Amino acid sequence: MDMTLLGIFFTVAFAHFLALLSPGPDFVLLVKSAIKNGGKKSIGVAAGIASANAAYISLCLVGVGSILASSIAIMIALKIAGGLFLIYLAIMALKAKKASYIDLAVISAEREKIETTFIKEMLIGFMSGILNPKNLLFYLSLFTVVLTGEVSFAFKLALGVWMTSMVFFWDVAIIYFLSTKRVRTKFSKAAYYIDKITGAVLGLIGITIVKSALTK
Repeated sequence: MDMTLLGIFFTVAFAHFLALLSPGPDFVLLVKSAIKNGGKKSIGVAAGIASANAAYISLCLVGVGSILASSIAIMIALKIAGGLFLIYLAIMALKAKKASYIDLAVISAEREKIETTFIKEMLIGFMSGILNPKNLLFYLSLFTVVLTGEVSFAFKLALGVWMTSMVFFWDVAIIYFLSTKRVRTKFSKAAYYIDKITGAVLGLIGITIVKSALTK
């Protein structure tokens, strides 16, 4: 790898890492799932979010991303769908009863199995990621501004794999930190209130997204 490509790699990797540090709907979902469900099933959320990122990266690689981003109707539809999905998640969180959060740190395997599954968490993560137009626009800006036509497809593909892997492993790291016994025991006592707060945050984000889509 020559110095030019190395410089591009570090530029993209750094910009992508900064984006990961920025809390958004995906981060809120990770916190919510990790505290309530523990590590194993919550990895489904991470896998779903990473899959959505991979889908957008793939679209940008083959040039479809620019077509989607240039369509006002598609972007508005994405924003509305994404906003409504977050509002739905918020309503589910706000409707949950306090009894459902008792002793989350020692909750039985049978009860966890009834409440959620890996596939369900993965679907929620994927929907959150794919219905967030900011993900498409972020990757599109990287692939069109930083990764010009002079950069080979193989290099772009390698970067895509790197970014997808970083999304997954970063999210898994967050999940395992929040679902460790010590951290989870402390958070479980406040899980009901944390879920309400995260639900309210998701709802506000969803309403803001829908409002912005309808006012343009």
